[in-house]
Parts: sequence; C-alpha cells; structure tokens
Amino acid sequence: MTLEEYRRDFEASTKRSVSMPIAGACVWFIIALLSVRLDERIGVLVLLFGSGAIFPIALLIAKFRGESLLASDNPLAKLMGICVLMVNLLWAVHIPLFLYAPTFVPLSLGIGLGLHWVVWSWIIQHPLGIIHAILRTFLVVAAWFTFPDQRLLVIGLVIVFVYGISIWQMLTRPIEEHITNQ
Repeated sequence: MTLEEYRRDFEASTKRSVSMPIAGACVWFIIALLSVRLDERIGVLVLLFGSGAIFPIALLIAKFRGESLLASDNPLAKLMGICVLMVNLLWAVHIPLFLYAPTFVPLSLGIGLGLHWVVWSWIIQHPLGIIHAILRTFLVVAAWFTFPDQRLLVIGLVIVFVYGISIWQMLTRPIEEHITNQ
C-alpha cells in the first residue's frame, strides 16, 4: 500500500478518531469539577490517577462507535501507538513533580498528554492536531500563570474547551480532502 492508501485505511478504521478526545474531555472535566472541593495535593493525585482512566474510557466509547483503537495492521495506527508510549514516558517527569513540586503537575500533564496530536495531524494531513497541541499548550501555560490558586480547575476547563474545538473539527472536516496525490 502507498502512504495515501494507509492514510485512507487509517481514516476508515478510526472513524474520525474521536473516542480518545471524548474520553479525555470527560476525565479533565470531572477533575476540574472535583478540584473545587479538594485540597490541591489531593486534586493533583486525582489528576494522576484520573488521567490513567482516559484510555479505558476511550476503549469503551470506541466499542460503541465501531472505532478501531487497537486491532490494526496499519503502520500509521502503530505509529499512534508509539506516540502513546512517547507520551507515557513523560511519567518519569510527572511523578517526581508530584513528589517535589505538585503545583507543576497540572502543567506537565496538561501539555504532555497532548503531544501526540502533532503526529496525528501529520497522519491525517490536516492541521487540527497541530492547532490542538499549540492552543492547548499556550492556554495551559497561560492558565497556570494567571490562576495560581485555581490551576487544576482552570487548566482542566481550558483543556475541555480545546477538546471541544478539536472534536467539532474532527466530526465536521471533509475526510477525502486531505489526501494528496489522488
């Protein structure tokens, strides 16, 4: 298969790839809501464990949508799996931050868990993943500096906002338009 054929296959099997962002938006929204009631350190602990729930929730959503998250021979799907590994290697940063500087964890997780969007954008040949990663990074940093007493709440809401934009773009963009050399 050519790269373009792999891209078409990726698009067909993932059905717009919205299960992970929907799960991420749900988890970040719940964490933002809980942060209002919790001590900062406990809220960050909930964030650490809550972020681990994104993938299982996405698997459940994908099952109902008929979206293939795991079973694919497509090398582009495998590339996304490698990107998930890349993002998860950042736990080597998140855990020490939790232990020694927990106020930085919403910043590191908020940015780190969005890095794979850049590669996804290249796979689908559409800028929405790059827009997501840049907008998310900028707004998370701005929220972290602007709201020092409500970082978890505001960062969570900012990420939900960015997910909302991205999910809308994912669901409404023309699929075949991005393929080159048709």
